[in-house]
Amino acid sequence: MEQALGVHRLQFAFTVTFHYIFPQLTMGLALLLVYLKTKALRTGDEHYNRAARFWARIFGINFALGVVTGIPMEFQFGTNWAEFSKTAGGVIGQTLAMEGIFSFFLESSFLGLFLFGEKRLGRIGHWWAAFLVWLGSWLSGYLIVATDAWMQHPTAYVIGPHGEILLSSFWGLVVNKWAFWQYAHTMVGATQTGCFVMAAVGAFYLLTGRDEAYGRTFVKTGVIVGVIAAFLQLFPTGDVQGKMVTELQPVTLAAMEGLFETQHGAPLAILGQPDVPNRRLDNPLVVPQALSFLTYRKWDANVRGLQSFSQDLWPDRIPLLYFSYHVMVGLGTIFIAVMLVAAFLLWRKKIYGARWILWLLMLSAPLPFIANTAGWMTAELGRQPWLIYGLMRTANGASPRVGAGNVWFTLIGFMGMYGMLAILWLFLVWREIEIGPESRPLDAAGAALIADH
Repeated sequence: MEQALGVHRLQFAFTVTFHYIFPQLTMGLALLLVYLKTKALRTGDEHYNRAARFWARIFGINFALGVVTGIPMEFQFGTNWAEFSKTAGGVIGQTLAMEGIFSFFLESSFLGLFLFGEKRLGRIGHWWAAFLVWLGSWLSGYLIVATDAWMQHPTAYVIGPHGEILLSSFWGLVVNKWAFWQYAHTMVGATQTGCFVMAAVGAFYLLTGRDEAYGRTFVKTGVIVGVIAAFLQLFPTGDVQGKMVTELQPVTLAAMEGLFETQHGAPLAILGQPDVPNRRLDNPLVVPQALSFLTYRKWDANVRGLQSFSQDLWPDRIPLLYFSYHVMVGLGTIFIAVMLVAAFLLWRKKIYGARWILWLLMLSAPLPFIANTAGWMTAELGRQPWLIYGLMRTANGASPRVGAGNVWFTLIGFMGMYGMLAILWLFLVWREIEIGPESRPLDAAGAALIADH
């Protein structure tokens, strides 16, 4: 059973990690589509409408892949995590059903209108279509985050006569303080993904000397929104999220920081390798007393280490949790630096000719995907060994009748199918970038061929 549990976790981790490649980009681009359509509405410049249509096509590709890869995860609640669904389905089913019925249909319906109904809707109607696409995608994100937040910090529930978890207040579920700040942090992360991807495409156009007007628009939009998002990711969203972990999951904080011993004036680990058997952090590079200040706003505050908790409450993948957290924080720091420099050059009107920053923006495009993945790994690994924090252990939530062989078979199948989907996604997105925001002009041979016919 223990071997099967590991494969159950691996399969869900693989499918959700691959799936989240697409929603984070669509949620980020949804906000930027509204920005571009607002510019078009205010200026009357068709340039911004064409820019919005270009990104709407990429949005549509990502949306389709997100739907295809998201559906199997819903089935896994029944096939791989039957005991969890049996126990907590009455709670998580509320938000998951709302996400599917309301948010998904709102987003998909108005995406169709945005892509194909511009002439019929008119300028203002088309702006509202973009706005409702954004609203649907971000509402969908909130309902998913609220589901996970309840698993991190369960509220508004009672235990039924057969041990099942029953919802006592719908509003207690959706207005969970953990959900609000986790959602804000998640959406800012998605916005950074959209900004870096948009800026990267703009940098590519400027470096290759094509569609330069759109390249400038994409770089400017990505940098302006991106620098705001980079700072919001640090404060207040990241800061408050860290305080909630300190208050409600102190053992998680200790594991994230590689802090084994309780300390007054605890240091903040910048680098190091956690040695769990020997209960120490090897080769540490630390900032003295910084962890105490960041968590309690006192330089000499007492921060509990892992050894102050029973070992059966420790997260079971401490090294992976530690490195995921530090990758997230490290990349977040890099994002602030990159966007701050880019914003300064944009303010000085030198960014479009500075090839080094354009190369940096273009090569940075994959990094937000890595950072967001590391952030979710931190959240989910940090919750262990609990599936529902303090209520149900992960070992008790898996399907008892599904063996490891069955899960390996389907996992390998998912890997093959998702590999093909990844290739298709890259091809379709690259094809849209190659076509560009406007149709490419015919070369001489093509023009002559049309003239002959």
